[in-house]
Formats: sequence, C-alpha cells, structure tokens
Amino acid sequence: MYRIFTAIAACTLSLAACQSGKTASVTDSTATTTTATTTTATTEPAAKKPGKMGTNAEIIARKQVPILCYHQIRDWRPRDSKTAKDYIVPIVSFKEKIKMLADSGYHTILPNQLYDYLTTGAALPSKPIMLTFDDTDLDQFTIANPELKKYGFKAVYFIMTVSIGRPNYMNKEQIKQLSDEGNVIASHTWDHHNFKKFAGKDWETQIDKPTKKLEEITGKKIEYFAYPFGLWNAQGLPELHKRGFKAAFQLAEKRDPNDPLMTIRRILDSGYWSAKTLHNSIKNSF
Repeated sequence: MYRIFTAIAACTLSLAACQSGKTASVTDSTATTTTATTTTATTEPAAKKPGKMGTNAEIIARKQVPILCYHQIRDWRPRDSKTAKDYIVPIVSFKEKIKMLADSGYHTILPNQLYDYLTTGAALPSKPIMLTFDDTDLDQFTIANPELKKYGFKAVYFIMTVSIGRPNYMNKEQIKQLSDEGNVIASHTWDHHNFKKFAGKDWETQIDKPTKKLEEITGKKIEYFAYPFGLWNAQGLPELHKRGFKAAFQLAEKRDPNDPLMTIRRILDSGYWSAKTLHNSIKNSF
C-alpha cells in the first residue's frame, strides 16, 4: 500500500497506510521457527448448504473465521518508513508464516465457502483460514502466489483497477491467471478512494466501472469487496447490496450487527510480526 501513494501520483493518493491507524502494530524482533509436523494443506469445498438464510443475529453468533490481510511482500528498503513496514512483509518472513499455517493444520477457504457458512451454517474444513491481498501489487503474483501453491493454498485478491498494468503492479493477464488457477478476484475500488466519502458519481467511478472491468478480465461475476483503509459507514452499505455484492471486508473494527456480511473482519499481518506472533494473533483475534 505504501508504494501506491508514491507511484500513482496522477491519482493524487496521499495516504500512507491501508487503514486509519486503528489496528495497532505489534513488534516482535525475535525470529521464531515453527516446529510442527508438516501436513499437506488443501482447499476443501464446503458441504452443501444445510438450510435457509440465517438472521443477522445468527450470523454474528457464528464463530469468526480468521482472515489475514496482506499488501506488499518484499524486503524492507532504507527509505521505508516505520509505518510502511507494517504493510510490507519481508519475503523470508512471509514464507515462514505460510509454512507455519500449513504446519499448524490450517486450510484456506474462499469467500463463497465463508458466505455459505455464515448464512446457513454450511460445514467448513478443519481450521479454516482466509488469505487476502489488497492493491494489485506485482509481488503478490510473483512471490506470494508461488509460495501458496506449495501448500495447496488459495487466496482472495482485492484489485484496485487504476494500477492494473502499471510498473510494479499486476497486469490483466496475471489477474486472469490467478482467477483461472482457482483464486478469487474481488473489488477494491478504482483508486483507493475513502468509502466513507463516496457521493454522487463516486459510486459509478469507484464501484461500477471497476466491477465491470474485473468481470471482463476474469469472465466471472465479481461478488466481494474490500474497503480502502478498512473504512466504512452504514450509510453506504445499501449501495453495495444494490450492486449485488454478497459480502464486504473491513479490517479490525467491530462488525455492524445490522449488516454483518458487509462488515466482515480481517487482521493485518504486520511486517514486524514473527510467525509465532502471527499464530498468537490469529488465536486472540478470532
């Protein structure tokens, strides 16, 4: 996310983080190695939906599935600020964390499985987890995706369409390849504009046009959305429903009890965290 605000000057993006500082950083300078027995992690489909759509109260009552949020996967550079490093996971650290998830018996799930579980109680694989990547960074394709493949993991890629094809960002062919390989492509607006400030033409510019573009690239319906900076307001949620989105993802704030599907929680995997810290955070946050 940090690079977006320096590389896309034409879009006048001037914020330095993908949330408003509400998710606290946890610094762990100790490199921790996971020693659990390695198991082959596979993405398992959920069982057939068992019943009718649950109420908001029933959805809120279901145990939350851990959902991790990533941005850049690369080594830190001297010019990276302290804040930016929260959003930049060094390559070796990322590999250790993905191995830890596999060794710990986690199985990745995708949004349709999560939706069915939340709305109807459909079964999930043991120790489900969802991996999500924001902002279209190229290293998500060149570094993260090959690492996930080693363990049979799938992920969700929230695409900011203004950056498609620009230097250091994914192009259309790479996005389509991720989709064709069984990952999910989802919307993250056109240029990372704050959802809470959407008005008038913003709904067309930030939601409608990007959705159409992603559907043209993937040949699939775009049904999921992630809020830039994790920021949302209740007034805008009906607009997402109107456009056919099944669910939307924020960061670590409390869910809206009146619309829990549009305020699903994620946590940022900080670049400062070790694999052990991430493991503990997953347990404590969900």
